[in-house]
Amino acid sequence: MFSSLFTLPLMATTALAAYSMVDDYEPDNFADKFNFFSGNDPTNGYVNYVDYNTAQSSGLYNDNNNQVYIGVDHNNTATGRGRDSVRIESKASYQHGLIIVDLAHMPGSVCGTWPAFWLLSTSAQWPNGGEVDIIEGVNTQNYNIMAAHTDAGCSISNTGGMSGELLTPNCDVNAPDQGTNQGCAIQASRTDSYGDGFNAVGGGVYATEWTSDGFSIWFFARSAVPSDIISGNPDPTGWGLPMARFAGACDWDEKVVNQQIMFDITFCGDWAGNTFSTDPTCSSIGSTCQAFVQDNPSAFMETYWSINSLKVYQQNGQAPVPTSSSVSVSIPATTTSTSVPATSASPSSLTSVTVPTTSASTTVSVSTATISTASETTTIAITTPAASTITSTTTPANTTPSAVS
Repeated sequence: MFSSLFTLPLMATTALAAYSMVDDYEPDNFADKFNFFSGNDPTNGYVNYVDYNTAQSSGLYNDNNNQVYIGVDHNNTATGRGRDSVRIESKASYQHGLIIVDLAHMPGSVCGTWPAFWLLSTSAQWPNGGEVDIIEGVNTQNYNIMAAHTDAGCSISNTGGMSGELLTPNCDVNAPDQGTNQGCAIQASRTDSYGDGFNAVGGGVYATEWTSDGFSIWFFARSAVPSDIISGNPDPTGWGLPMARFAGACDWDEKVVNQQIMFDITFCGDWAGNTFSTDPTCSSIGSTCQAFVQDNPSAFMETYWSINSLKVYQQNGQAPVPTSSSVSVSIPATTTSTSVPATSASPSSLTSVTVPTTSASTTVSVSTATISTASETTTIAITTPAASTITSTTTPANTTPSAVS
């Protein structure tokens, strides 16, 4: 009885296909690709969100000098709903992708402010459908805080795969042992990641990768932006540890769906307002958050976004690239089925399995496999759940290989 020994490389971690750009939010078409929200602030801020025409005519929005400026009124005492500002929501929504924003400036670390660059679902009532905060902070904060907000049944863990600090693990906005609406949160370890510190180094780039396995967020200061991002060929596999990694006990494809891209600057409200009195700087210059924001317009001259570019990439359909882990399996030529156990708890992927055989068929139990038979050549691409059984059938030599999916 003849048998053959071969090696099956297994996926130890998620390895992604190459990315292709699907949306480029250039300055000259930026406003056309966003809706300007002018309703009441859902986070109860002291803010008056204005429409596009008002924002443009009052100097709160422009696309001059090949940059997009999004700011707030810093000339007048606030009245009515609050200080004039801008909140925009992309007309397009996304499911998975790589979102890269290059910022020359973000709102500074100013008392009363609450800026954010984030993602929000278009297909469900919050928190259903999820929310992901890529850049967010309040008052004089100088470290970026990234977060995910979902309904019950989603949590993350820190397994050493990020440089940031895990603050809260449960993404459920109603988690009983966390603050209301807190979600799962990760704090950056660098003071140049947010506010005044970010602006002092000339800004930088935030890159957010979203897959079925979760979210990874990288930050690169201006002097350290990878060349592949600059060239428009981003490759996250070469970027090192992300600043934040949202992964764990969560079905991300169920909990986070159809996300719009959002920019806003609000004031006070549920977070900045509630923590104003506990910020030593803020509590010393204003009796309340609203009073300070209302009466001190000049304090907000640095409260603006200056966007060099915003680009969205998605995978181009290439097969996943495996890592170097492997397992060896011996398959007798006359055996009709053989089980190939995975070496990890999560589904694994196999590539380029060469099996010399004289049998009519070979059955292999795997997760995801691409199998090529030599001597009677067939190439078969198969995707199945872990521990399922798949069957590959050989093709006589000198015929065209077939593909099964």
